[in-house]
Amino acid sequence: MRLRHIEVFNAVMLTGSVSGAARLINVTQPAVSRILQHAELQLGFALFQRTKGRLTPTAEALTLYPHIERLFAQLDEVQRLAANLRTGESAKSLRILTVLALSYEILPHAIKLFRVKHADVAITVQALHSPQIVSALALQEADVGFLFSPVAHSALAQEHLADGRMVCIAPKGMLPARLLKRGSVALADLTRQPVIGLDVLDPVGRSLNQACREAGVGLEFDITVQTYHSALALAHHGLGVAVIDNCTAASADLARVDVLALEPLIPVPIKALLPAGKPSSVAVRAFVRCFQQALARTA
Repeated sequence: MRLRHIEVFNAVMLTGSVSGAARLINVTQPAVSRILQHAELQLGFALFQRTKGRLTPTAEALTLYPHIERLFAQLDEVQRLAANLRTGESAKSLRILTVLALSYEILPHAIKLFRVKHADVAITVQALHSPQIVSALALQEADVGFLFSPVAHSALAQEHLADGRMVCIAPKGMLPARLLKRGSVALADLTRQPVIGLDVLDPVGRSLNQACREAGVGLEFDITVQTYHSALALAHHGLGVAVIDNCTAASADLARVDVLALEPLIPVPIKALLPAGKPSSVAVRAFVRCFQQALARTA
């Protein structure tokens, strides 16, 4: 299908008639009919059944249409981008991606700091998994991403922002008083406790499993979760000890859980990722600095 065929097809799907499609795309009715017939001839199958002046889409048309909708959504994005580049509006927007763990406490603090000097910048935030962040930034679908652990990608530049660490979140009354008094726990102290496991494909989950192997400690993971906040929520409800990053731990309800340092130290590096193919705007650089300040507050 040519682009003109697609435009007419989309207009007919939206309006249900040749006359409506003609008005929508500002052409004559005979032109719509002619283009539609040409499209069907090239495709080798009918797109619509003609009954009483109405056009009913065929099964083939209904199969095609979701793909056409996505195409027009992408064309809309291209038009918006072109308009922004023409008017300079791209400098007044900021598209941020972050892993969920950094979106609850760190990101709001960073936005507050950023708003002090950049109140006119429109901000869009998406919380995604690390591979999705890498993919979106590589395609330049966002301006900056924040995640844990280093990432090697030829299309991306990364900046080290801070070194977090894993901590222990225990429901009130679950750990002995001697550990609470000490303020820290060793992995070996958790061998007889129900521990909430983290996904082994997650970078923090991999770090925890590696630390357990190196310490010769086998932990019992009765429940395994994909996100650190899920682990924190389960700890809040007394279902086990959560071993999570200190950024997520900032959301802990200290009336329900105890937060203790974990030994040995398991570092959680926090990185900013940026597209390597273009210089960062003033807004992007400013936001990265604000994010780093928010991390320092939490530490």
